[in-house]
Amino acid sequence: MLTDEIITLAKQRGVIRAADLKEIGASRTLLPYLAKKGVLRRVTRGAYVLADHIPEHEAFLEVATAVPHGVLCLLSALQFHEITTQMPLQAWVAIERGRHEPTCARIPLRIVKFSGPAFTDGIEEHEADGVTIRVYSPAKTVVDCFKFRNRIGLDIAREALLDALDQKKATRDDIWCYAKRCRMSRVMRPYLEMVP
Repeated sequence: MLTDEIITLAKQRGVIRAADLKEIGASRTLLPYLAKKGVLRRVTRGAYVLADHIPEHEAFLEVATAVPHGVLCLLSALQFHEITTQMPLQAWVAIERGRHEPTCARIPLRIVKFSGPAFTDGIEEHEADGVTIRVYSPAKTVVDCFKFRNRIGLDIAREALLDALDQKKATRDDIWCYAKRCRMSRVMRPYLEMVP
């Protein structure tokens, strides 16, 4: 039966979409139908998981699905890398300058526009339940926090620097390298020198 095949597919992939049903010859209308029946659960538009499955990065899966060309940045990247005590109410997403600003009804987004190397440098890709989550590396995120210290607060930037170094998620050299690339070395030098 098709329902059993869809359940098997969801167990294998974690997150399934309508395009995945073509492989087994099932109609895309089965996904919302099975969600109504309690077999599947919708995590975001067009993406479903088994009802009892809780993805490790569920909130980030929604953002990655809603804004596939975006990159988690600032507070959301800190949260992803577990180097902050902050719990942002919005998903912070970087998009390339000139791109259309996305909107998402279910997820409050805070869009930051970057261009050139400021956008492309330091992007990591993490696979979670069949979805690619793009996020800036811990070192790049710390530098971005200092760059946007007027938006997020200098105390959060300092906390991110200390936590990233304490937890060994980034080295002083990595942070300094991104600080130079992002033209933040003059701002960050005193903070890096203060850290033992």
